Amino acid sequence: MKKALVVIGFILFIVVMFLTLAEKPHPKIVMLDNVKRKPVDILPGAYQCSECKMPIETKKYAGEIIALDGKTWFFDDVGCLGRWLADQNFKDTAVVWVYTIDTKEWIDGRQAWYSVFENTPMGYGFGAYECKKEGMIDFDTMVHRMVSGENLTNREYAKRLKDGHGSD
Repeated sequence: MKKALVVIGFILFIVVMFLTLAEKPHPKIVMLDNVKRKPVDILPGAYQCSECKMPIETKKYAGEIIALDGKTWFFDDVGCLGRWLADQNFKDTAVVWVYTIDTKEWIDGRQAWYSVFENTPMGYGFGAYECKKEGMIDFDTMVHRMVSGENLTNREYAKRLKDGHGSD
C-alpha cells in the first residue's frame, strides 16, 4: 500500500510540474507582420536571441533586425546581431535597430556608434551609442570584427585592444 501511495504521489508531482511549465509563456525568437518595420519594445524574458538563443533580460545591449516582409528577429547582444546579420542574404535591405546606452532610445543600428569595452550579455564588448566618442567604431566595423573574431571573447585580441594596439 505504501509503495502504491509513493508511486501515485510521484506521478502527481510529475503532472503538476508539466502543467506548471506548460503555463509559462515561451520567449519569442521571431515575430511576424511588423510591416511598419519599427522597433518592438523588449520586455524581460519575452524574447529570445535569434543567434545565441539566450532569453533577453534587458534591452541595454539589445538589437532587432527586420526584413522587408516585416519578419523581426531579436538579439540580446549587438555582437550576436552583427554575426547573425552577416550570414543573411537580405543583410543590405534589412532594417537594423539597436537600443542606445547613452540616449536609451531605439535608433538605426547602421547610424549608431559602438564602444568596444562593454560588459555585454555574451561578452563581445560592443555597446551602441547615438553620440560618437573617441575610440568608437561604426556599424560596418563592428560587424566585420564579429565575423573575424575581433571582439572581447578573443583573449589575445582583447589584450591587444586594451593595450592600445587593436585594429581600427
